[in-house]
Formats: sequence, structure tokens, C-alpha cells
Amino acid sequence: MRIVGGQRMGQARQTLERRQLGLTLRRLRVKAALPQQVAADAIGKVRSRVVALEDGTATATQEDLTRLLDCYGVTGDERETVFALGAQARTRQRKRIHTDLLPGSFQRFADLEANACTVSSFEQSIVPGVLQSPDYVRAALGEWDDVWPASSAAESEERMSFRLARQARTLGVEGPKGLHIVVAEDALRAVVGSPDVMREQLLHILRLVQERPGLVVQVLPRTATVNPARGGGLTLFDFGDRADPIGYSSVIYGPSLYFDEEPDTTVLTRLFAAASQRALAPEQSRTLTETILREI
Repeated sequence: MRIVGGQRMGQARQTLERRQLGLTLRRLRVKAALPQQVAADAIGKVRSRVVALEDGTATATQEDLTRLLDCYGVTGDERETVFALGAQARTRQRKRIHTDLLPGSFQRFADLEANACTVSSFEQSIVPGVLQSPDYVRAALGEWDDVWPASSAAESEERMSFRLARQARTLGVEGPKGLHIVVAEDALRAVVGSPDVMREQLLHILRLVQERPGLVVQVLPRTATVNPARGGGLTLFDFGDRADPIGYSSVIYGPSLYFDEEPDTTVLTRLFAAASQRALAPEQSRTLTETILREI
């Protein structure tokens, strides 16, 4: 069967909504420690149907989702979010930008990040999440409490645990995963938490680069006179032959914005390439990071 753009002829197009639903259902099934055949039996379908659903090349009826969530033991708000994802996957209208307004958007970002073959990310004003040290994560979350206050100490710890688990999924994945990070020098110099937190953060980056050969970190220096991505952060998820790429534009004050149409992902790819070309080479970036560390 011929494959075009990451999907087989005759299969439904892998829209972002279908892929988010599929990755969410896969994560919930794995969390429940159940094989795909058990899920197939729960909805009275063959195993290949569950494979297609988790790959984002099929949609599920409300009845099938109900049976799957019962099988996985999913209740409460998460259950309602999956139903909403299912409705979006079944009814999405053709459009250029997908805005993720549903609860748990950070989890769906993490699902894409962990599932991608390669991840390319640029950040202008903050250390990218996958590179953040535990103390930096805690300090950054504390800064955002005025915007998204935690309802309890337990929720604060849950946010912290989620960030660290996300890093473990991405950095500790078995098999090769390419991670290419470009971060502006200002993000490394901005003190988040305290000077001690920043010193540990810079050491953390240096350790990660040394320990993980698949990780490339470049620093865009202040001396760069051109920065085409100055407007904000962006992330590109590449899935190889399995699916088309997805772009993500991060905005701290609003909803998550995703792009899965080729004209848009092509522009984001060019933006990242331009930022990478103007950034220091990896070894020079390491030297600058060490210099900033001494100056803090």
C-alpha cells in the first residue's frame, strides 16, 4: 500500500486533532498496562482498528470512547477532555491554525514531543523546558503563580512532577531521538529564582550536552544583528515517515497554537533554520555558556 505524506492511501488524513486523540488514548492504555488487543476487545473491533486510532488515522465514536475509557479506568475531568478531543477529531473544519483550548494542553504537547523522531525548538526569553533543571522549573512555575495560581501545594507539586516526567520521556527515550535547541543568550542571562538557581541551570545544560550525543544546543548571541524568530518561541515536531510535521508557537499569555498544514510548517522550518544559522556553533555555544556561568 502506497504511503503519501506519512499516511497510507485509503486512510483518513492525520489531522492534529486525530493525532492528539490517538496519542492521548495510547498514553492512557499504556498507563493502564493493557495491550492493544484488550482495547480492541472492549470495543468489539480488530486490533488494527486500535492501531489506526492511536496513530491518528481513524476516529472513534462516542460509544467506542466510552468503552475504551471504561476499560482504562479513566474518570473525572480527564474523561470529559477525551470526549471533547473525540468530538473535535470527528468534526474538524479545514483551517490553517489549531488552537488547543481544552484542559491538559501541556500533556498533549508532551505527547507530541515524546512521540516525535526529532524535535527542533527555539526560545527567546526562557530556557526551553526540556533543558530546565529542577530548581529552575520550580522557580519558573513560581513566577507564573500570579497568572495560573495553583489551588493547593499538591497541585504545585503535580505541575513540578509533570515537567520532570516530560523531560524524562523526551531525554530518556529508547532509540535515537534528535533534539536541536536554539536559545537566545538573554534567556541564559536572565536570573530566574536566584543566581544560585541560574548557575545550577547552566551547569545542567552543560551536563546534558555532554551526556546525550543526540542533543544539539546552540546559543543565539546578543551580538546577532538579525533574529527572524525574535517574536517568540517555536517548536517543530518531525515524525519521519510516520506522519507529517507539526509546528507549535508558544505564547505565555494565551492558548496553545498548532500548525499542521504544509505552508505553515514550511515557514516555521525556515524560521528555525535561520535562527540556527545565526546562532553559535555547538562548541562555541558551550564556551559562551561557561562564560555566562562564571559571570553570574
